[in-house]
Amino acid sequence: MHQLKVLILGPASFSTTLNELRPFLKFNTLRGNQPFKYDAILFHEDALNNKEDNKIIINSNIIKICASIKKLSSNNFDAFLHLPSSLGEINTVVESAAAKKIFSNNSSIEIKKYLLNKNEKKLSKNENAIILTEKEIQLLELFLNNRNPLSKNKILSSVWKYSSDADTHTVETHIYRLRKKINDKFSDENFILNTKDGYSLWRKEINLQKIYLQVSTEKELLDQKKEKEVLKEKKNKLFV
Repeated sequence: MHQLKVLILGPASFSTTLNELRPFLKFNTLRGNQPFKYDAILFHEDALNNKEDNKIIINSNIIKICASIKKLSSNNFDAFLHLPSSLGEINTVVESAAAKKIFSNNSSIEIKKYLLNKNEKKLSKNENAIILTEKEIQLLELFLNNRNPLSKNKILSSVWKYSSDADTHTVETHIYRLRKKINDKFSDENFILNTKDGYSLWRKEINLQKIYLQVSTEKELLDQKKEKEVLKEKKNKLFV
């Protein structure tokens, strides 16, 4: 895990104390107003009474850790840090909250109509499931993060870190085995598609269909506009 970037919100005394402890913390303490740049928010309970801070906390989807003398009754936070806290307690609470969030996210990754559980190395659909290897998981994640077809060389360099002139049979073999696993268990021959452009989870025809519908809609609107202009012109001529 990379060193966490933690946004600190609350009174100046709270921020100052954490800043003094910074050399001993296992995460980076930062201040700002753009939570998407951070992994977590560690905020003092007083931040909830500050309009700007509270807005950041409410609208953020990152890990939220509330530091409070008294544990607040809220389900909107991922963890609580009881004040006063020791250095060890601060590090433990932040790292544990991050680990739980990562574990939770890895447990239910949606891929088409399937669920990928990286923690259990399992791909499931309804009550059926198959066990995956580490490379198979990496392949699925690569396909999931790329809507366009991927060439064998691109897959090889991304998953196996090989150069583009290395043997691509490695890719073919792993994809063949993964396809077979999925087809044997779920009777799905089209989970991983292979076209002249490469491998993908998504049909290119769907994207083309969307483009066609968009163009058709725009043309229809244009035709309607022209029709209205023609009718308006004819109407005006009647009064000349």
